[in-house]
Formats: sequence, C-alpha cells, structure tokens
Amino acid sequence: MLPARFAPVLFGFLLSGIMSCIVTFVATIKNMGMSVDVFTAWLAAWSFGWPIAFCVVLVVGPFVRRLVARLVRDPIE
Repeated sequence: MLPARFAPVLFGFLLSGIMSCIVTFVATIKNMGMSVDVFTAWLAAWSFGWPIAFCVVLVVGPFVRRLVARLVRDPIE
C-alpha cells in the first residue's frame, strides 16, 4: 500500500491511463475500422498518449479543482 500523500498522483495516473485507453481505442477504430492491425495501432497510440495525458492531469488538475470550487456552492449545514 502507498502512503495517503500519494493519492492525488495515483488518482491522476489511473484516471489518465483509463481515459487515454478509451479515447485512443475509439479514435483508432474510427480512423482504421476493425482491421487486423487495429490492436497494434491502438497500443502504439495509447503508449504515446498516456504519458502526455498523465502530465496534463498533474499540471491542469489543481487548476480544475480550484475552478470547480468556484463554480459550486458550499453545502448547507
């Protein structure tokens, strides 16, 4: 188990991995159709895109959290 202080990084790692997996898969199928080489092309796109997505999540995440905090009301106590 990882210490709790790593939770935001782990969250970003998993979220970026899952999202980039789905998005690159859909985009690859849209561009290539269900061909024989679609899995290889998707894996190449995903392995290229995931590190970029992870960095974006780490950099943009704090800004988005602040933006969301400004856009929602505090719960009524």
